[in-house]
Amino acid sequence: MATTIGFCNLSPVFRRDMKSAYVKPKLPSPILKPLAVSAEQASIAGFAATATTSFAEKKKSSDQEGEPTKKIKRLLDVEESEEYCGGKRKSLKDYFEEAKSMMIRSDGGQPRWFTPIECGSHAPADSPLLLYIPGLVKVIERKIKSEKNGLGKRPIYLVGESLGACLALAVAARNPHLDLVLILANPGDPFKMALDNVVKGVLLQPTVEGLSQNLVSMLSYIPVRFKSQVLADILPKETLLWKLELLRSASAYANARLHAVKAQTLILCSGKDQLLPSQVEGRRLRCAISNCQTRSFNDSGHFLFLEDGVDLVTIIKSANFYRHGKIVDCISDFIPPSTSELNKVHENIRSLIAVTSPVMLSTLEDGKIVRGLSGIPSEGPVLFVGNHMLLGLELIPMITQFIIEKNILLRGITHPLIFFKMRDGFEGAFDLLRLMGAVPLSATNFYKVLSSKSHVLMYPGGGRESLHRKGEEYKLFWPEQSEFVRVAAKFGAKIIPFGAVGEDDVAQLVLDYNDPIKIPFLETLADDGVNINPRSGLSGEVANQDVHTPICVPKVPGRIYIYFGKPIETTGRKHELRDRKKSHEVYLQVKSEVEQCLAFLKDKREHDPYRNVFSRLIYQATHGFTCQIPTFPL
Repeated sequence: MATTIGFCNLSPVFRRDMKSAYVKPKLPSPILKPLAVSAEQASIAGFAATATTSFAEKKKSSDQEGEPTKKIKRLLDVEESEEYCGGKRKSLKDYFEEAKSMMIRSDGGQPRWFTPIECGSHAPADSPLLLYIPGLVKVIERKIKSEKNGLGKRPIYLVGESLGACLALAVAARNPHLDLVLILANPGDPFKMALDNVVKGVLLQPTVEGLSQNLVSMLSYIPVRFKSQVLADILPKETLLWKLELLRSASAYANARLHAVKAQTLILCSGKDQLLPSQVEGRRLRCAISNCQTRSFNDSGHFLFLEDGVDLVTIIKSANFYRHGKIVDCISDFIPPSTSELNKVHENIRSLIAVTSPVMLSTLEDGKIVRGLSGIPSEGPVLFVGNHMLLGLELIPMITQFIIEKNILLRGITHPLIFFKMRDGFEGAFDLLRLMGAVPLSATNFYKVLSSKSHVLMYPGGGRESLHRKGEEYKLFWPEQSEFVRVAAKFGAKIIPFGAVGEDDVAQLVLDYNDPIKIPFLETLADDGVNINPRSGLSGEVANQDVHTPICVPKVPGRIYIYFGKPIETTGRKHELRDRKKSHEVYLQVKSEVEQCLAFLKDKREHDPYRNVFSRLIYQATHGFTCQIPTFPL
C-alpha cells in the first residue's frame, strides 16, 4: 500500500528567543508575510512525499534471523508529545513498535509502503512527488510510471541512501526520458571498500564492526529500554552482511550504467562514514554523471538523515534543486526559509554580528534620520539600490536585521554564477544566499520579483564592486544607462537608495585581480572555465565582471554602518518614466543619493566613540551584552 503524505501550509511566527547581538529586537508581527512554510511542521515542505519501505526478495526461514534490514527513515524530528498540525506527532519509539508488528514478517508478500507522518492536510495539487527508496528497481519503476501520468511537467524526486542510492541511479539510467531529480546520501561502491580493506589488512568482521559504530549513533535517538531489542530483532549481524551483498550487486549494476544517467543529481557525502568511502565515491560520481553536484557533511556518519542538524528540505532548497517544472523558477518555486532555518542562520552568523555591531539608519517621510528601520515601508514592492562592500560584507547584517526588526525577507538580485555548477569544493559556498531567496540577474527575473510585491535588493555595480581592487573602496561602478527605473515605475515600487561603509575597518585587501601573483586554485570560482558575465553587452568598468577570489586579512574590527535614504516614489509615474530621458534623470538621482549616503556615513563614523571593538566591549561589560551600543549623534 502506498500512502502519500502532505504538509500543513502554515505561516511561521519567529521564535521569541531569536535575539540580535547588537539590537534589542522588537517582537515580530504575528505573520511573516514572505515566509509561508515551516519546515519543522512539514515532512517534506512543498512535496507530495511517499516514504517507502520495501522488503522484497526476503530470505525464507523459520525464524527472523537473516531477514532483510528493516529500513525505517526519520524524515523529521520525532520528539514525543510535540504538536503537529493540531494533533500529536508520533515518536520514533512508536514507529519502531508499528514497524515490528506490521513490517517484520516473512510472508512472501509485496513490498510494504508506509508514511512515518500522520497529518490531516494534503500536499497542494501542484507539488512534485518525492519517493524515499530502499526498494527494488522494477518496483520503483512501476511506481514512477503509474504516478507520472498525473504529474504533468512536474519532476519526480528519488531520495536514496547507501543501497537506495544505487537503486535510484539504476532507475535513472533505465529511464533517461523521465524528468527525475536524484538526492543520494552516501552512495557506496563495495568493491572500493573491499580494496581499501585489503590494503589496510582489514577483514569483513571489522567492517561490520564499523557499521555497528554507526548504529550506535543511530540508536542514540531510541529510548534506552528499546536499544537491545532493536539490535536483536531488527539489525542482527546476518542482516548487515546480507545488506552488504545487496549493496555489492546494486552498485555493480548502477556503475555499468552511469553514462546513461541524465537526471539532475545531488550527492550528499559524510566525512565520518565508517562503512563506505562516501566522499571519495561522491567525487567519482560527480565526474561520471553529467548533471551532478555534491555536498559534504564533514562531521556526519553513515546514517546522514538520522543526525541532528541535517534537514533534507533545507539541503534541496539551498542547492536550488526544488522545482515544479523542467527548470527552476526563482519566484514561483521559491519556498521561504522556515523559522528553524532562520534561527540556524542567525546562530551561525551571531559572532560576526557581535564583533561588527552594525549600525542601521533609515529616513522617515519628513526627512528625519532615525536609528533602526522604522523608515522602511512594510508593504512592497520596494527596491533597495546601493553599493556593494568587498565580498558583500553588508549583506549578512542587512538581511538579518530586516528579518528581526521588520519581519521582511530581502530578495537579492545576484550574479547568475552562483546558480551554476561550481568547481568541486566550492559548490556549497552560496547555499545560504539561495536559501534566503537570491534571484539570478536577468530582465525577466527582475520583472517577476517586483511583480510579486517583494522587497528587492539590487546592486548596479554588481560583481565589479564586490570584487573591487585595492584603493577602490566605496567607489561606484554603475552602468551609464538606467537598468531599473522603468520597471520599478511599472509596478509603482518605492526606490530606496542606501550606502554601506566599514569594510576598511574589518578587513585589509592584500591580493586583488591586478596582482601579478598567480595562485591556480584561486583564479576563479567558476568550474570548467565557465565565467558567466551578465553584462557582457555593456561597456566601461561595469562590464568587467571577471570572477576571482581576493585575498584579505582581518583587522581589529571597527563597525559596519548602513544608511537608507528617503524613498523615491514612482507610483503614478509609469507613463512619465517610459521616456528614456526622464527615467535616466531618476537613475542619476538615485546614484547621487547613494553617494551622499556614503559621504554621510564616512563623515559621521569619525565621531562614533564606539567605532572600535574594544570600546564596545567595555560598554557591554557594564551595560550587558544584549544591549544596543550607542553610535554617533544623529
